[in-house]
This record gives sequence, C-alpha cells and structure tokens, in this order.
Amino acid sequence: MIDINEVEKILDEIATELPERFYKELNGGILLLPQVKRNPIGKDNDLYVMGEYHHSGSMGRYIVIYYGSFEKLYGNLGRNALKKRLAHTLKHEFTHHLESLAGERNLEKEDEKFLEEYLKRNS
Repeated sequence: MIDINEVEKILDEIATELPERFYKELNGGILLLPQVKRNPIGKDNDLYVMGEYHHSGSMGRYIVIYYGSFEKLYGNLGRNALKKRLAHTLKHEFTHHLESLAGERNLEKEDEKFLEEYLKRNS
C-alpha cells in the first residue's frame, strides 16, 4: 500500500482539481485519518467506511477520509488506480456537503438504500 504521506499528496492533487465553489463553508477542510473505520451494521466486519462528511455547530463542516479503510480494501492498487478510488470517495463526500448547503438529502437517501440492500443480501 502507498503510505499515508503519499495518499495525502494524492488527496491534495485531487482537491486542487475541484472547483473552488465546492469549498464554500467547508471550514474544517479535508482530513486524512490513519484508522480503519467499519460500519457497525457490517456482517463479519466487511463493510468499511471510506469517508464521511460532518457538519455540526461546534466543529463546522469537514470531510474525513480513512486511510486505514483504503489500505484494507485497496492496498494492492497502484498510484493511479488508488487516485481514482480516492477521487470517487472525495467527490461523494463533497456531494453530501453541497447537498447539505442546499438543504437536499438525495445522496443520503441513496446511501440509506445501499445499506438496506446490503442488509437484505446479508441477513
């Protein structure tokens, strides 16, 4: 797996390619955390959280990317393939951010549907 410092550089590359307007009110920026995060509803610890969008009154708005989750799922990928996965996750979290600003929940509903389907498949 590409080390966390290189992944941070890749995230910076992706972030600079995104339109400036995406960053409106994203006062906490993009955080890369070293840990693995699993969704608690996952069976046999097989459902990883790759990233999250957070917004709260005290902490503001920010995006978290979990290096450890990427390492577990994509540790065998080369730089370009990993960059595509990171870009997909980062854009997903930015969509949550932009929808939050607009008072929309479409992607949240899609994520909820994904989890419902996961539970049906793994019951």
